[in-house]
Amino acid sequence: MTARIWTGLGTVLLLAACAVGPDYTRPESPAPPLWTEPIENGLSAAPANAELLAQWWTTLGDAQLTELVRRALAGNLDVQAAQARVREARARRVIARAGFFPRLEAGASASRADASDGLRNDSSNVGGSAGANDLYTAGLDASWEIDVFGGQRREFEAATAELERSVSDLRDVLVIVAAETALGYVDVRSFQARLAIAEANLVAQEETVSLVDWRVQAGLATELELERARSNAAQTRAQIPALRTSLEQARHGLAVLVGAAPGALATELAEPRPIPRTPLEVAVGVPAQALGQRPDVRRAEAELHAQTARVGVATARAYPSLTALGSIGLEALTPGGLFDAGASTWRLAGNTAWVVFDAGAIRGGIEAEDALREQALAAFRASVLNALEEVEGALVAYAQEQDRLRVLEGGAQSASRAVELAQVQYGAGLVDFEIVLDSQRSLYVLQEQVAVSERDVTGNLIRLYKALGGGWTPGASG
Repeated sequence: MTARIWTGLGTVLLLAACAVGPDYTRPESPAPPLWTEPIENGLSAAPANAELLAQWWTTLGDAQLTELVRRALAGNLDVQAAQARVREARARRVIARAGFFPRLEAGASASRADASDGLRNDSSNVGGSAGANDLYTAGLDASWEIDVFGGQRREFEAATAELERSVSDLRDVLVIVAAETALGYVDVRSFQARLAIAEANLVAQEETVSLVDWRVQAGLATELELERARSNAAQTRAQIPALRTSLEQARHGLAVLVGAAPGALATELAEPRPIPRTPLEVAVGVPAQALGQRPDVRRAEAELHAQTARVGVATARAYPSLTALGSIGLEALTPGGLFDAGASTWRLAGNTAWVVFDAGAIRGGIEAEDALREQALAAFRASVLNALEEVEGALVAYAQEQDRLRVLEGGAQSASRAVELAQVQYGAGLVDFEIVLDSQRSLYVLQEQVAVSERDVTGNLIRLYKALGGGWTPGASG
């Protein structure tokens, strides 16, 4: 008999060493060895510095921007929600781990029972109860579902992967919030610059109106020229309310990003400042490094790992379950009797259950979880391709916008000189007033485009850092 017990126990332990369902293996990444877009205009294929990438906004050299990003990462409500999801995932992992251990319950009871008068007076009730009976019990009950086929281990594996998915989700939120805060700040500075350009051009154009008005009164110009000068100034004046509206909306959006009310940053951001300039060199590394840094790719892989484990959970339901039961306790007719040596009781039991017919429900559950695993695999591959596309797009946008900015800056300088020459020559009667109007319009348009391009250069660098997964540190796990 003893040999049979040990043989059975050995069989159980051997089975327990295995877990049903597929084991997770990391899928191959389709990342190429090098970027497709040329690395130029300050970009470098050198490995990105992890510490610098974690706080890339400091490379823009703007202390106010650095402070706003710090406040956003601490106070943004989406960040706080993601941190709460990490704590939830940790708690669920603790719940899954608890399945490996026995469950103990302590209990105590006291009862009194009294027989009826008829039963008490019945002469056939020999040895029966003649009065009230008391019964006092106390003890521990234990139950333990033995993880023979690894279902609980797969549950724990899935919970661990879910925790990693939640951590990656938090990191992704940090990346997005940092980038959106920086982009919002750049928008504020850009609208301030564009508003200053419009106001300066309006002053110059109103001076032209005064000049033409004087010339009309002197008989040197026509009413047509005066009305055209007024029309030109009105067009510029009409841009100012729209720019002020956009500036206030940018301030409000930035305030919400840092977790404050919409108008909270109005005073803080009232004074115009230059658009942050980009560093001379930006190390972008290689595709494999970027994919390893990006939280959304990590999150997709964690979800694939969790779903692979859930296939094992569903598969384990097709096998028998084994539960061990036991209890120890005390039982007596009086409270003091619980402490007597003979008051102890115990019980050991075991049961097994096996679904022998469910009309295909378990098999359907396995197939459903496996289909979800295939969906997770496809989502992981899509996240890799989307990441590569985003980085490649940011690389070309950053490099090409710098070329565009240099051309616009040269054009704006020429336009400024053209306005000066046109005004002098018009005053001397050497050119038609149409030349003055055209030169003023060109100057305003080019100065506006320079301000927008400066915004886009810095904004494209921010998007590049975001595409590279910059903005989180390994300790940022909620």
